[in-house]
Amino acid sequence: MIIKEKSITVALADDHQLVRSAMARLVASFASCTILFEADNGVEVQDKLKNHIIPDVLLLDISMPVLDGFETAAWLTKNYPQVRIIALTMNTDERSIVKMMRNGAKGFLSKNTEPPELLKAIETVIIKGFYLPEEISWKFVQGIQSEANLPLDPALLNEKEREFLTLICTEMSYDQIAKKMFIGVRTADDYRATLYEKLKVHSRMGLALYAIKNGFLDNSI
Repeated sequence: MIIKEKSITVALADDHQLVRSAMARLVASFASCTILFEADNGVEVQDKLKNHIIPDVLLLDISMPVLDGFETAAWLTKNYPQVRIIALTMNTDERSIVKMMRNGAKGFLSKNTEPPELLKAIETVIIKGFYLPEEISWKFVQGIQSEANLPLDPALLNEKEREFLTLICTEMSYDQIAKKMFIGVRTADDYRATLYEKLKVHSRMGLALYAIKNGFLDNSI
């Protein structure tokens, strides 16, 4: 796919005006991109889209007042799924990535990202639909690439294992998951170990990716 000059419309949502303005100038300098609008928070994003100002890509800060990135992403995915969301964050921790993925983000970037990678991320979500940054460890990237398309039939998992996988995609700790399932912490550890073995994964992210890929969240609690 060849991307034409100024064919990608981009919006930015970040409550730090200086950061947002600098990012907007940078994106506007890319040959393939044009800035459609800037917003201070998720509510402003909603207002723009409700007025039919709809970008191809939204660079979305996770930490914002009024309506944060998590809530904004969920709303966008429900109401404007055609908008590709790239989350912006200072911390690429597992829980934030899982939550943003669950809420519909198509990419993840650190605010310290270099300009070439920012351009690559924007163009990649247009062409391929998803982008992960180089700053995530190679082992982690390999895990995502392989675990997102695991061959195991979900029907082979029992009811408790399926419930465990659904809860993995929340912000609950393993102790909280155990309480929610009315089982002991050691039993929860056993479920985790068994699923690691069955699904050939080695992290909570791997379990969450399998759950998302196989529709465990369609009837999530």
